[in-house]
Amino acid sequence: MRSRLARRDFLKAAGTMATLGVLPSAARAVSFNEKLRTAHVGVGGMGSGDLGSIASHAKVEVAALCDVDAERLAAAQKRHPRAKTFRDYREMLATLGDSVDAVVVSTPDHTHAPAAMTALQLGKPVYCQKPLTHEVFEARQLRLVAEQKKVATQMGIQVHSSAVYRRAVAIVQSGVIGKVKQVHAWSSKNWGYDGGPFTNEPEAPPSVAWDLWLDTAALRPFARAYHPGGWRKFVDFGTGTLGDMGVHIFDTPYAALELTSPKWVRTTCRPPTGFGHPEKNKVEYEFPGTAHTTESLLWTWYDGAFAPPTDLQLPEGLRLPSQGALFLGEEAMMLLPHVGEAQLLPAEKFASYTRPDVPEGDHYHQWVDACFGEGQTSAGFQYAGPLTEALLLGVVANRFPGQTLAWDAENLAVTNVAEANALLRRTYRAGFEVEGL
Repeated sequence: MRSRLARRDFLKAAGTMATLGVLPSAARAVSFNEKLRTAHVGVGGMGSGDLGSIASHAKVEVAALCDVDAERLAAAQKRHPRAKTFRDYREMLATLGDSVDAVVVSTPDHTHAPAAMTALQLGKPVYCQKPLTHEVFEARQLRLVAEQKKVATQMGIQVHSSAVYRRAVAIVQSGVIGKVKQVHAWSSKNWGYDGGPFTNEPEAPPSVAWDLWLDTAALRPFARAYHPGGWRKFVDFGTGTLGDMGVHIFDTPYAALELTSPKWVRTTCRPPTGFGHPEKNKVEYEFPGTAHTTESLLWTWYDGAFAPPTDLQLPEGLRLPSQGALFLGEEAMMLLPHVGEAQLLPAEKFASYTRPDVPEGDHYHQWVDACFGEGQTSAGFQYAGPLTEALLLGVVANRFPGQTLAWDAENLAVTNVAEANALLRRTYRAGFEVEGL
Protein backbone atom coordinates (compact mmCIF):
# COMPACT_ATOMS: atom_id res chain seq x y z
CA MET A 1 0.00 0.00 0.00
CA ARG A 2 1.36 3.40 -0.98
CA SER A 3 2.19 5.64 1.99
CA ARG A 4 0.34 8.94 2.28
CA LEU A 5 3.55 10.92 1.69
CA ALA A 6 4.41 8.94 -1.42
CA ARG A 7 0.83 9.18 -2.55
CA ARG A 8 0.84 12.98 -2.26
CA ASP A 9 4.05 13.08 -4.27
CA PHE A 10 2.49 10.87 -6.93
CA LEU A 11 -0.58 13.08 -7.22
CA LYS A 12 1.55 16.23 -7.33
CA ALA A 13 3.46 14.71 -10.23
CA ALA A 14 0.18 13.79 -11.88
CA GLY A 15 -0.92 17.40 -11.57
CA THR A 16 2.27 18.50 -13.30
CA MET A 17 1.54 16.02 -16.09
CA ALA A 18 -1.89 17.59 -16.48
CA THR A 19 -0.35 21.00 -17.14
CA LEU A 20 1.71 19.41 -19.90
CA GLY A 21 -1.37 18.04 -21.61
CA VAL A 22 -1.17 14.42 -20.45
CA LEU A 23 -4.46 14.75 -18.53
CA PRO A 24 -7.47 16.40 -20.16
CA SER A 25 -9.30 19.38 -18.73
CA ALA A 26 -12.55 18.22 -20.30
CA ALA A 27 -14.07 14.93 -21.37
CA ARG A 28 -13.16 13.51 -24.76
CA ALA A 29 -15.95 13.94 -27.29
CA VAL A 30 -17.25 10.42 -27.82
CA SER A 31 -18.82 9.39 -31.10
CA PHE A 32 -21.64 6.86 -30.93
CA ASN A 33 -19.63 4.73 -33.37
CA GLU A 34 -16.96 4.33 -30.68
CA LYS A 35 -16.91 2.64 -27.30
CA LEU A 36 -17.41 4.48 -24.02
CA ARG A 37 -14.39 3.50 -21.95
CA THR A 38 -15.45 3.31 -18.32
CA ALA A 39 -13.49 3.27 -15.06
CA HIS A 40 -15.22 1.71 -12.04
CA VAL A 41 -14.47 2.78 -8.46
CA GLY A 42 -15.71 0.04 -6.13
CA VAL A 43 -16.49 -3.30 -7.77
CA GLY A 44 -17.85 -5.42 -4.90
CA GLY A 45 -21.38 -5.52 -3.49
CA MET A 46 -23.49 -2.92 -5.29
CA GLY A 47 -20.42 -2.06 -7.37
CA SER A 48 -20.50 -5.53 -8.88
CA GLY A 49 -24.09 -5.00 -9.97
CA ASP A 50 -23.31 -1.55 -11.33
CA LEU A 51 -20.37 -2.95 -13.26
CA GLY A 52 -22.49 -5.64 -14.87
CA SER A 53 -25.33 -3.30 -15.75
CA ILE A 54 -23.10 -0.61 -17.27
CA ALA A 55 -21.04 -3.19 -19.17
CA SER A 56 -24.21 -4.72 -20.64
CA HIS A 57 -24.54 -1.68 -22.93
CA ALA A 58 -23.23 -2.60 -26.36
CA LYS A 59 -21.25 0.64 -26.60
CA VAL A 60 -19.33 0.22 -23.32
CA GLU A 61 -15.77 -1.01 -22.91
CA VAL A 62 -14.68 -1.54 -19.30
CA ALA A 63 -11.22 0.04 -19.26
CA ALA A 64 -10.32 0.15 -15.57
CA LEU A 65 -11.32 -1.36 -12.24
CA CYS A 66 -10.50 -0.01 -8.79
CA ASP A 67 -11.16 -1.43 -5.34
CA VAL A 68 -9.40 -1.27 -1.99
CA ASP A 69 -10.24 -4.96 -1.47
CA ALA A 70 -7.91 -7.13 -3.56
CA GLU A 71 -10.29 -10.12 -3.46
CA ARG A 72 -13.17 -8.11 -4.88
CA LEU A 73 -10.88 -6.56 -7.45
CA ALA A 74 -9.65 -9.98 -8.60
CA ALA A 75 -13.22 -11.25 -8.95
CA ALA A 76 -14.14 -8.28 -11.13
CA GLN A 77 -11.03 -8.67 -13.26
CA LYS A 78 -12.03 -12.24 -14.07
CA ARG A 79 -15.13 -10.78 -15.70
CA HIS A 80 -13.13 -8.08 -17.51
CA PRO A 81 -9.60 -9.41 -18.00
CA ARG A 82 -8.53 -6.59 -20.35
CA ALA A 83 -9.30 -3.88 -17.79
CA LYS A 84 -6.42 -2.28 -15.89
CA THR A 85 -6.63 -2.59 -12.12
CA PHE A 86 -5.91 -0.15 -9.29
CA ARG A 87 -6.36 0.12 -5.53
CA ASP A 88 -6.50 3.95 -5.42
CA TYR A 89 -9.01 5.79 -7.64
CA ARG A 90 -6.91 8.97 -7.63
CA GLU A 91 -3.96 7.07 -8.98
CA MET A 92 -6.19 5.38 -11.55
CA LEU A 93 -7.58 8.63 -12.91
CA ALA A 94 -4.22 10.40 -12.86
CA THR A 95 -2.52 7.48 -14.62
CA LEU A 96 -5.11 6.75 -17.30
CA GLY A 97 -6.06 10.31 -18.20
CA ASP A 98 -7.86 10.52 -21.54
CA SER A 99 -7.80 6.75 -22.07
CA VAL A 100 -10.91 6.71 -19.84
CA ASP A 101 -14.10 8.50 -20.87
CA ALA A 102 -16.45 8.11 -17.91
CA VAL A 103 -16.40 7.03 -14.26
CA VAL A 104 -18.73 4.90 -12.15
CA VAL A 105 -18.58 5.38 -8.35
CA SER A 106 -19.94 2.50 -6.23
CA THR A 107 -18.18 2.94 -2.88
CA PRO A 108 -19.31 3.47 0.73
CA ASP A 109 -21.15 6.78 1.15
CA HIS A 110 -18.23 8.74 2.60
CA THR A 111 -16.20 8.20 -0.59
CA HIS A 112 -18.94 9.13 -3.07
CA ALA A 113 -18.20 12.85 -3.23
CA PRO A 114 -14.37 12.63 -3.21
CA ALA A 115 -14.32 10.07 -6.04
CA ALA A 116 -17.07 11.74 -8.05
CA MET A 117 -15.56 15.20 -7.69
CA THR A 118 -12.10 13.94 -8.69
CA ALA A 119 -13.65 12.61 -11.89
CA LEU A 120 -15.72 15.74 -12.53
CA GLN A 121 -12.68 17.98 -12.16
CA LEU A 122 -11.14 16.01 -15.03
CA GLY A 123 -14.27 16.60 -17.11
CA LYS A 124 -15.48 12.99 -16.88
CA PRO A 125 -19.16 12.02 -16.92
CA VAL A 126 -20.06 10.32 -13.63
CA TYR A 127 -22.51 7.67 -12.50
CA CYS A 128 -22.55 7.74 -8.67
CA GLN A 129 -24.41 5.44 -6.33
CA LYS A 130 -26.99 6.80 -3.89
CA PRO A 131 -27.11 8.79 -1.73
CA LEU A 132 -25.13 11.17 -3.89
CA THR A 133 -22.96 12.30 -0.98
CA HIS A 134 -22.31 11.88 2.73
CA GLU A 135 -22.57 15.59 3.57
CA VAL A 136 -24.96 18.39 2.59
CA PHE A 137 -22.14 20.65 1.37
CA GLU A 138 -20.79 17.90 -0.87
CA ALA A 139 -24.18 17.51 -2.58
CA ARG A 140 -24.31 21.23 -3.37
CA GLN A 141 -20.78 21.24 -4.74
CA LEU A 142 -21.22 18.19 -6.96
CA ARG A 143 -24.29 19.75 -8.52
CA LEU A 144 -22.54 23.05 -9.18
CA VAL A 145 -19.39 21.50 -10.66
CA ALA A 146 -21.40 19.07 -12.82
CA GLU A 147 -23.32 22.03 -14.23
CA GLN A 148 -20.06 23.87 -14.87
CA LYS A 149 -18.42 20.90 -16.61
CA LYS A 150 -21.56 20.12 -18.68
CA VAL A 151 -21.06 16.36 -18.50
CA ALA A 152 -23.63 13.57 -18.20
CA THR A 153 -24.30 12.56 -14.61
CA GLN A 154 -26.66 10.11 -12.92
CA MET A 155 -27.28 9.08 -9.32
CA GLY A 156 -27.79 5.36 -8.82
CA ILE A 157 -31.45 5.26 -7.85
CA GLN A 158 -32.31 2.60 -10.41
CA VAL A 159 -36.01 2.40 -9.54
CA HIS A 160 -36.33 6.06 -10.54
CA SER A 161 -36.49 4.85 -14.14
CA SER A 162 -38.85 1.95 -13.47
CA ALA A 163 -42.29 2.00 -15.05
CA VAL A 164 -44.12 1.66 -11.72
CA TYR A 165 -42.45 4.71 -10.20
CA ARG A 166 -42.69 6.82 -13.33
CA ARG A 167 -46.36 5.89 -13.58
CA ALA A 168 -46.85 6.99 -9.96
CA VAL A 169 -45.35 10.38 -10.84
CA ALA A 170 -47.74 10.70 -13.77
CA ILE A 171 -50.74 9.79 -11.57
CA VAL A 172 -49.91 12.40 -8.93
CA GLN A 173 -49.20 15.10 -11.49
CA SER A 174 -52.51 14.38 -13.26
CA GLY A 175 -54.27 15.75 -10.19
CA VAL A 176 -56.48 12.70 -9.71
CA ILE A 177 -55.91 12.66 -5.92
CA GLY A 178 -56.03 16.45 -5.70
CA LYS A 179 -53.35 18.66 -4.26
CA VAL A 180 -51.15 16.71 -1.83
CA LYS A 181 -51.04 17.98 1.75
CA GLN A 182 -48.97 15.27 3.44
CA VAL A 183 -46.53 12.50 2.53
CA HIS A 184 -45.68 9.65 4.89
CA ALA A 185 -42.70 7.51 3.86
CA TRP A 186 -41.06 4.61 5.69
CA SER A 187 -38.69 1.66 5.74
CA SER A 188 -38.62 -1.00 8.43
CA LYS A 189 -34.95 -1.68 7.70
CA ASN A 190 -32.47 -0.94 10.48
CA TRP A 191 -29.20 0.55 9.25
CA GLY A 192 -28.43 1.97 12.69
CA TYR A 193 -26.24 1.09 15.65
CA ASP A 194 -27.03 2.12 19.21
CA GLY A 195 -23.92 0.58 20.81
CA GLY A 196 -20.50 2.06 21.53
CA PRO A 197 -17.10 1.95 19.80
CA PHE A 198 -15.47 -1.41 19.14
CA THR A 199 -12.59 -2.92 21.09
CA ASN A 200 -10.30 -5.94 20.59
CA GLU A 201 -10.85 -5.97 16.86
CA PRO A 202 -8.41 -7.75 14.52
CA GLU A 203 -6.11 -6.06 12.06
CA ALA A 204 -7.55 -5.41 8.62
CA PRO A 205 -7.32 -8.48 6.35
CA PRO A 206 -4.21 -8.45 4.12
CA SER A 207 -6.48 -8.07 1.10
CA VAL A 208 -7.90 -4.74 2.34
CA ALA A 209 -5.94 -1.49 1.97
CA TRP A 210 -7.44 0.01 5.11
CA ASP A 211 -5.89 3.46 4.72
CA LEU A 212 -7.46 3.74 1.27
CA TRP A 213 -10.81 2.38 2.50
CA LEU A 214 -10.90 5.20 5.07
CA ASP A 215 -10.03 7.68 2.30
CA THR A 216 -10.98 11.17 3.55
CA ALA A 217 -12.24 9.94 6.96
CA ALA A 218 -10.16 10.24 10.11
CA LEU A 219 -7.77 7.39 10.90
CA ARG A 220 -9.04 4.62 13.16
CA PRO A 221 -8.49 0.88 13.60
CA PHE A 222 -10.21 -1.62 11.34
CA ALA A 223 -13.45 -3.21 12.60
CA ARG A 224 -15.30 -6.15 11.06
CA ALA A 225 -18.55 -4.19 11.35
CA TYR A 226 -17.27 -1.60 8.85
CA HIS A 227 -16.17 -3.75 5.91
CA PRO A 228 -17.57 -5.17 3.77
CA GLY A 229 -21.21 -4.29 4.49
CA GLY A 230 -21.94 -2.67 7.85
CA TRP A 231 -20.51 0.80 7.20
CA ARG A 232 -24.00 2.26 6.54
CA LYS A 233 -24.71 2.15 10.28
CA PHE A 234 -21.89 4.51 11.32
CA VAL A 235 -21.93 8.30 11.14
CA ASP A 236 -18.46 8.69 9.62
CA PHE A 237 -19.09 6.31 6.72
CA GLY A 238 -22.82 5.89 6.04
CA THR A 239 -26.08 7.77 6.32
CA GLY A 240 -28.23 5.21 8.13
CA THR A 241 -31.58 3.91 6.97
CA LEU A 242 -32.67 7.39 5.96
CA GLY A 243 -29.77 7.73 3.53
CA ASP A 244 -29.77 4.15 2.30
CA MET A 245 -33.49 3.51 1.76
CA GLY A 246 -34.88 7.00 2.22
CA VAL A 247 -33.30 8.17 -1.00
CA HIS A 248 -35.24 5.51 -2.93
CA ILE A 249 -38.52 6.10 -1.14
CA PHE A 250 -38.21 9.91 -1.04
CA ASP A 251 -37.43 9.98 -4.75
CA THR A 252 -40.86 9.46 -6.27
CA PRO A 253 -42.75 11.90 -4.01
CA TYR A 254 -39.94 14.44 -4.40
CA ALA A 255 -40.06 14.17 -8.19
CA ALA A 256 -43.85 13.94 -8.49
CA LEU A 257 -44.48 16.98 -6.30
CA GLU A 258 -41.55 18.95 -7.79
CA LEU A 259 -40.25 19.82 -4.34
CA THR A 260 -37.32 22.09 -3.58
CA SER A 261 -35.61 22.66 -0.21
CA PRO A 262 -37.42 22.15 3.11
CA LYS A 263 -38.24 25.01 5.44
CA TRP A 264 -37.33 22.99 8.52
CA VAL A 265 -36.63 19.48 9.74
CA ARG A 266 -37.13 17.78 13.12
CA THR A 267 -36.23 14.28 14.32
CA THR A 268 -37.50 11.98 17.05
CA CYS A 269 -34.78 9.48 18.01
CA ARG A 270 -32.43 8.54 20.84
CA PRO A 271 -29.68 10.97 21.93
CA PRO A 272 -26.66 11.07 19.61
CA THR A 273 -23.62 8.92 20.35
CA GLY A 274 -21.33 10.40 17.70
CA PHE A 275 -20.64 6.87 16.51
CA GLY A 276 -23.69 5.07 15.13
CA HIS A 277 -26.88 6.27 13.48
CA PRO A 278 -30.04 5.74 15.57
CA GLU A 279 -31.71 2.37 15.06
CA LYS A 280 -35.12 4.00 14.71
CA ASN A 281 -36.08 7.50 13.58
CA LYS A 282 -39.08 9.66 12.90
CA VAL A 283 -38.12 12.66 10.77
CA GLU A 284 -40.51 15.50 9.95
CA TYR A 285 -40.08 18.11 7.22
CA GLU A 286 -42.08 21.05 5.96
CA PHE A 287 -41.63 21.93 2.28
CA PRO A 288 -42.85 25.06 0.47
CA GLY A 289 -45.92 24.48 -1.66
CA THR A 290 -45.75 23.67 -5.37
CA ALA A 291 -48.29 23.34 -8.19
CA HIS A 292 -49.02 19.80 -6.95
CA THR A 293 -49.33 20.49 -3.21
CA THR A 294 -51.28 22.58 -0.79
CA GLU A 295 -49.79 25.86 0.45
CA SER A 296 -47.13 23.83 2.25
CA LEU A 297 -46.38 20.12 2.49
CA LEU A 298 -45.73 18.11 5.64
CA TRP A 299 -43.50 15.08 5.10
CA THR A 300 -42.82 12.42 7.72
CA TRP A 301 -40.25 9.62 7.50
CA TYR A 302 -40.23 6.54 9.73
CA ASP A 303 -37.60 3.81 9.94
CA GLY A 304 -36.60 0.83 12.07
CA ALA A 305 -39.17 -0.01 14.74
CA PHE A 306 -41.13 3.18 13.93
CA ALA A 307 -42.03 1.71 10.52
CA PRO A 308 -44.54 1.28 9.11
CA PRO A 309 -46.46 4.05 10.90
CA THR A 310 -49.38 2.97 13.06
CA ASP A 311 -51.05 6.32 13.78
CA LEU A 312 -52.48 7.09 10.33
CA GLN A 313 -56.18 7.08 9.52
CA LEU A 314 -56.39 4.45 6.81
CA PRO A 315 -59.25 2.77 4.94
CA GLU A 316 -60.53 -0.23 6.85
CA GLY A 317 -58.60 -3.40 6.08
CA LEU A 318 -55.62 -1.62 4.50
CA ARG A 319 -52.26 -2.95 5.67
CA LEU A 320 -49.15 -0.95 4.96
CA PRO A 321 -46.15 -2.69 3.38
CA SER A 322 -42.82 -2.78 5.21
CA GLN A 323 -41.50 -0.04 2.90
CA GLY A 324 -43.39 2.57 0.94
CA ALA A 325 -44.99 6.01 0.79
CA LEU A 326 -48.52 7.31 1.31
CA PHE A 327 -49.67 10.48 -0.43
CA LEU A 328 -52.58 12.26 1.29
CA GLY A 329 -54.35 14.40 -1.28
CA GLU A 330 -57.32 16.69 -0.86
CA GLU A 331 -59.45 14.32 -2.97
CA ALA A 332 -57.99 10.85 -2.32
CA MET A 333 -54.90 8.88 -1.23
CA MET A 334 -52.20 7.00 -3.09
CA LEU A 335 -50.20 4.19 -1.51
CA LEU A 336 -46.90 3.44 -3.26
CA PRO A 337 -45.18 0.25 -2.06
CA HIS A 338 -41.43 -0.10 -2.57
CA VAL A 339 -41.26 -1.30 -5.36
CA GLY A 340 -44.80 -1.88 -6.60
CA GLU A 341 -47.80 -0.46 -8.38
CA ALA A 342 -49.54 2.50 -6.80
CA GLN A 343 -52.88 1.89 -5.10
CA LEU A 344 -55.47 4.67 -5.36
CA LEU A 345 -57.76 4.93 -2.33
CA PRO A 346 -60.60 4.58 -1.66
CA ALA A 347 -60.52 1.74 -4.19
CA GLU A 348 -64.20 2.04 -5.15
CA LYS A 349 -63.69 5.62 -6.30
CA PHE A 350 -61.13 4.46 -8.86
CA ALA A 351 -62.78 1.23 -10.03
CA SER A 352 -62.88 2.48 -13.65
CA TYR A 353 -59.67 4.53 -13.55
CA THR A 354 -57.27 3.91 -16.43
CA ARG A 355 -53.63 4.10 -15.41
CA PRO A 356 -51.11 5.96 -17.59
CA ASP A 357 -49.16 3.71 -19.96
CA VAL A 358 -45.48 4.25 -19.13
CA PRO A 359 -42.65 2.21 -20.73
CA GLU A 360 -39.91 0.59 -18.65
CA GLY A 361 -36.61 2.49 -18.53
CA ASP A 362 -32.99 1.42 -18.06
CA HIS A 363 -31.35 3.79 -15.60
CA TYR A 364 -27.82 2.64 -16.46
CA HIS A 365 -28.16 2.67 -20.23
CA GLN A 366 -29.84 6.07 -20.04
CA TRP A 367 -26.59 7.46 -18.59
CA VAL A 368 -24.41 5.70 -21.16
CA ASP A 369 -26.53 7.09 -24.00
CA ALA A 370 -26.33 10.58 -22.45
CA CYS A 371 -22.53 10.30 -22.46
CA PHE A 372 -22.81 9.98 -26.24
CA GLY A 373 -25.13 12.98 -26.40
CA GLU A 374 -28.19 10.79 -26.97
CA GLY A 375 -30.98 11.99 -24.66
CA GLN A 376 -30.67 13.10 -21.04
CA THR A 377 -30.48 11.42 -17.66
CA SER A 378 -33.49 11.64 -15.36
CA ALA A 379 -31.54 11.65 -12.07
CA GLY A 380 -28.59 13.82 -13.00
CA PHE A 381 -26.83 15.76 -10.29
CA GLN A 382 -29.05 18.79 -10.96
CA TYR A 383 -31.89 16.67 -9.54
CA ALA A 384 -29.94 14.35 -7.25
CA GLY A 385 -28.11 17.21 -5.52
CA PRO A 386 -31.19 18.98 -4.08
CA LEU A 387 -32.86 15.64 -3.26
CA THR A 388 -29.75 14.54 -1.35
CA GLU A 389 -29.46 17.87 0.46
CA ALA A 390 -33.02 17.53 1.77
CA LEU A 391 -32.49 13.91 2.74
CA LEU A 392 -29.21 14.59 4.57
CA LEU A 393 -30.74 17.41 6.59
CA GLY A 394 -32.75 14.69 8.27
CA VAL A 395 -29.52 12.82 9.02
CA VAL A 396 -28.10 16.01 10.55
CA ALA A 397 -31.27 16.45 12.62
CA ASN A 398 -30.68 13.00 14.14
CA ARG A 399 -27.89 14.64 16.18
CA PHE A 400 -30.36 17.17 17.62
CA PRO A 401 -33.44 15.13 18.50
CA GLY A 402 -36.54 17.13 19.32
CA GLN A 403 -35.11 20.40 17.95
CA THR A 404 -36.58 22.04 14.86
CA LEU A 405 -33.74 23.02 12.51
CA ALA A 406 -34.72 26.03 10.38
CA TRP A 407 -33.08 25.80 6.95
CA ASP A 408 -31.73 28.60 4.74
CA ALA A 409 -31.08 26.77 1.47
CA GLU A 410 -29.64 29.77 -0.37
CA ASN A 411 -26.89 30.20 2.21
CA LEU A 412 -26.62 26.50 3.07
CA ALA A 413 -27.12 27.15 6.77
CA VAL A 414 -29.22 26.16 9.77
CA THR A 415 -30.31 29.52 11.11
CA ASN A 416 -31.41 28.69 14.66
CA VAL A 417 -29.10 25.90 15.91
CA ALA A 418 -25.60 27.14 15.15
CA GLU A 419 -23.81 23.92 16.13
CA ALA A 420 -25.72 22.00 13.45
CA ASN A 421 -23.79 23.86 10.75
CA ALA A 422 -20.59 22.05 11.72
CA LEU A 423 -22.23 18.83 10.46
CA LEU A 424 -22.99 20.15 6.99
CA ARG A 425 -19.37 19.87 5.87
CA ARG A 426 -16.55 17.68 7.17
CA THR A 427 -12.82 18.25 7.12
CA TYR A 428 -10.96 15.74 4.97
CA ARG A 429 -7.82 14.33 6.51
CA ALA A 430 -4.45 15.61 5.36
CA GLY A 431 -3.25 14.14 2.10
CA PHE A 432 -6.77 13.31 0.93
CA GLU A 433 -8.09 16.79 0.12
CA VAL A 434 -10.19 17.19 -3.03
CA GLU A 435 -10.44 20.32 -5.17
CA GLY A 436 -13.96 21.72 -4.93
CA LEU A 437 -14.75 20.05 -1.60
